[in-house]
Amino acid sequence: MDTAVDFVTDINDTFWYAVIALLVGSGLYYTVRSRFIQIRLVPDMLRSVVEKPTTMPDGTKGISPFRAFSVSAASRVGTGNVAGVAIAISLGGPGAVFWMWVMASIGAATAFLESTLAQLYKVRDKDSFRGGPAYYMQYGLGKRWMGMIFAVIITITYGFVFNAVQTNSIVDAVSSSVGEKSTGLQVGVGLVVAVLVAVVIFGGIRRISGVSQVLVPILAIAYLVIGVIVVILNIGEVPAMFRLIVENAFGLEEIVGGGFAAAFMNGIRRGLFSNEAGMGSAPNAGATAAVSHPVKQGLVQSLGVYFDTLLVCSITAFIILLSEPEFGSGLEGAALTQNALALQLGDWTVHFLAVLIFFLAFTSVIGNYYYSESNMEFLTGSRRILPYLRAAVVVCVFLGAVGSLPLVWALADLAMGIMATVNLIALIPLSGIAYALFHHYSAQRKQGRDPVFHAGDVPGVRGIQVWTDEDLAPVDRDADRTR
Repeated sequence: MDTAVDFVTDINDTFWYAVIALLVGSGLYYTVRSRFIQIRLVPDMLRSVVEKPTTMPDGTKGISPFRAFSVSAASRVGTGNVAGVAIAISLGGPGAVFWMWVMASIGAATAFLESTLAQLYKVRDKDSFRGGPAYYMQYGLGKRWMGMIFAVIITITYGFVFNAVQTNSIVDAVSSSVGEKSTGLQVGVGLVVAVLVAVVIFGGIRRISGVSQVLVPILAIAYLVIGVIVVILNIGEVPAMFRLIVENAFGLEEIVGGGFAAAFMNGIRRGLFSNEAGMGSAPNAGATAAVSHPVKQGLVQSLGVYFDTLLVCSITAFIILLSEPEFGSGLEGAALTQNALALQLGDWTVHFLAVLIFFLAFTSVIGNYYYSESNMEFLTGSRRILPYLRAAVVVCVFLGAVGSLPLVWALADLAMGIMATVNLIALIPLSGIAYALFHHYSAQRKQGRDPVFHAGDVPGVRGIQVWTDEDLAPVDRDADRTR
């Protein structure tokens, strides 16, 4: 097993330099070209996330921007926020947190771009819309072969590898709660999670988004409240904590053999795993929303990056750093966060966090599954294969419970890097279209109008599959209240 971990880790250590260069370089370019859209338009982000959906062509209410946001948040806000941040600090020191923040700030511009394009090139589904990078590669770039490559990678990455990471972290948290890690415990936890996942994912996107819309806000708020309590109890140590983060980020303070390289690399990797900006995953959820203009959902998905990293990931980092646990002492992943929280608020928090991680990971699994479903439909053009995909996902969820933590995370890193590379390459030639849409949106906002987009509004844009009048009908408020 150690040989396999070392082999995959060696590949990651080389490959990720190229991934990071592409991520940071493209993110900075989009930030400058858009004149810091991810900062200037925060008010528009907040306005768009609460908008009512338009209706579907069959007269049913479409999926709202908030529900689509919840599906992507379900995937984002998971064990990456609790276990992933802990691993980043263990391997790269406190400075890794700084580079998570930097990546989120830059990545929000990329998130806007990819989700705007996903909305533009979405297609009609059975009872909603679907889309994502595979779709804008086919309809925007005219390269279906590229879309097929991406669809295969994301199906494997999210449906199988990332879902194994989630259940692996559940086992880690439950083991800390009960004080042991046995084969029986791993099998038991794996079976419970697998059954719950099966119940939800066999219900389709509406059940997935419905569960996510309820659970994600409750879980995130509960975790944030706990974290804020820890910060308040240690308010006098907060300035020193921020100084430690910044010093270690640039190698000025060596902790756990951290230095600049370790802090930078682990911060970027874990930050990307958590907020997913540029990976091409969140656009699959963003495309399901029924909105009046593609830019609106692009802005909503940018907000998701901030919500994930600047809020939830930061709270985990604060809990760990303010508790002064022994970095690299053998604790890793969720167990490190649990230990840190117990030092602050008592042993009961070990059990509380185990329950929280269970549900965070559960919502991540169902969000991850939807990404694989959307792309499997792209590959096959049929829903007949979905029962087999769902069954395979359930099996991988179970297998993740009995896997090795280092190997599972190493595989997740490799899959994530490949997926991000393919998506980022596709975004470069399509970025001009996204900014043309943004100018169209901005012109209407300056006129005091609620922005609306129709196919043909931006000259030269081809391959649009929807965006006709019937796709943009407003929700009947009276009918909405009776549903």
